[in-house]
Amino acid sequence: MPRARALFWAATLGGVIVSIRSILSGPPPLTVAAILASTYVAFFLAGVFILRLQIFADAIVRGPEEAKGVVLTFDDGPHPEHTAKVLDVLEARSAHATFFVIGKKAEAHPELVREIVRRGHQIGVHGYAHDRLFALRGSTRVRKDLEKSIRTLEAITGTRPTLFRPPIGHTNPAIARIAEQLDLVVVGWSVKARDGISGATAAEVVARVTPGLEDGAIVLLHDAAERDDRTPVAAAALPGILDAIAARGLEVAELSAWLTLAEA
Repeated sequence: MPRARALFWAATLGGVIVSIRSILSGPPPLTVAAILASTYVAFFLAGVFILRLQIFADAIVRGPEEAKGVVLTFDDGPHPEHTAKVLDVLEARSAHATFFVIGKKAEAHPELVREIVRRGHQIGVHGYAHDRLFALRGSTRVRKDLEKSIRTLEAITGTRPTLFRPPIGHTNPAIARIAEQLDLVVVGWSVKARDGISGATAAEVVARVTPGLEDGAIVLLHDAAERDDRTPVAAAALPGILDAIAARGLEVAELSAWLTLAEA
């Protein structure tokens, strides 16, 4: 069990014990109660916002100990122009990646999703609508969104997707439970390029990514803007990232190979 999850459950147990004691012996001082409540809320919010802590979900946030190379992942596509540029750069360097696509975008550009697969890349679920408040939605809405995305991608590619990256990386107990019920492997990242922020430049993105390049690293990039309202910088930054990977004596690995390695 991840350490952060163990601490969260310890905090939960502590809250139960304090509640029972309050019933039997009276409530603790207000200051103590406020500190305990604030600590618990902080733990919960950390679980929602920081996927790598794995407080709620068993997420793949980096490769297993014996993993070699760096995995590249792209979110928020597909986009006819920008995703195509990323695909061309990857093909020119004989590199493969995992694309976590938005269901409704995939539905609008099915030929592009099939092209991603044809070029040897893996497709993952990134929600159907990319709801930024996904972690606040009820279980029914979460399930419907994920099931619709799965159906959409399966209809396009002929293969049921097994990988899932929550929209903006936020999760909660319900999302984790439903993903498990739908046989989806939650995938996070260890290196965040922050290429999706407004005003990001290719040079800045390469500089942010390079220090984290090591065996087992998972890099988060974006092949499309979330709302398709600007030109993403990933395609321009990708050659520099690939150069940095090569300069460190590393290779671009495939996530599917790491999953097989972890299961062995």
